[in-house]
Amino acid sequence: MADTTFGPKGWTPERLGNLNGKTYLITGANAGAGFQAARTLLNKGAKVVMLNRSAQKSQAAVAELKNEFGASADVSFVRMDLASLSSVREAAAEVLKTVPQIDALICNAAIAQVPTQKLTEDGFESMLGTNHYGHFLLCGLLFERIEASKGRIVVVSSLGYNMGIKTIQFDDMNWDKNYHQNKTYSQSKLAQMMFAYELQDRLAAASKSDVEVYVCHPGSSRTSLITTSGNLATRIMFRLMSLSPLVQSAEKGSWPEVMCATEQGLEQRALYGPTSRMEFVGPVGKGTLHPHAYDKAIMTKLWDISEKATGFNWRV
Repeated sequence: MADTTFGPKGWTPERLGNLNGKTYLITGANAGAGFQAARTLLNKGAKVVMLNRSAQKSQAAVAELKNEFGASADVSFVRMDLASLSSVREAAAEVLKTVPQIDALICNAAIAQVPTQKLTEDGFESMLGTNHYGHFLLCGLLFERIEASKGRIVVVSSLGYNMGIKTIQFDDMNWDKNYHQNKTYSQSKLAQMMFAYELQDRLAAASKSDVEVYVCHPGSSRTSLITTSGNLATRIMFRLMSLSPLVQSAEKGSWPEVMCATEQGLEQRALYGPTSRMEFVGPVGKGTLHPHAYDKAIMTKLWDISEKATGFNWRV
């Protein structure tokens, strides 16, 4: 049954009040849902810092936003490549020097359906390395600033988490033996969710309530995610699918992450996103969360492996 907490239309940006004095960091914010989230937050007076790989695209995005909201719009970017742990460390250091307050870190960036196995410069399968390890390290490096700000961490996952092997392939995390563009992507998004839910558990065990952690997904949205990393057949299929009622705009796809960054009274052990038509589109609310996403033994093991892989030990 669809969540009716926010009424028949679900959560919409109309619920947002004035966000003056609030600061939001968004990874992958120069296009797609991340860019639309930045637009919505800026429109309400917030400060937005983008963490993006491409300086050129970021400069163009900043220019477009300032053109829309005025030269005084408080939007900037820090260059960061999630596929490089050294780049993540450099970006986090820059943020800590220049951004005194973080009301929410929105982990929006991702790569998807990479056709053939590729490894990051640190030797990780590219989707796991970018989507999970990069964000795991970033959140850890910025955690104390987020905690001091009584802020939030928002993990943007995907319904794909429920379409693969539904666990972590610990004996071959790079998928050397059975690489598959969809199943491997699914594991990367499941890993992101498990990180978030395990962090919730660790914060609760430490009696720390100043940081809230939420998980959402954009449903099926018209973004550049598939067109930038999928193979030709995947791109053609998604282009055809984008003409159907099962795909919504990038703007609507951004609403769950904006909601999780701003709305009060949300449940943490939940998955937020569209609630109609297989939860691909429709009113935004609490959707279906399958138990394998918070399997405690798997979450704990993944956390330990992630600390070793990134060389970062969390202090929660």
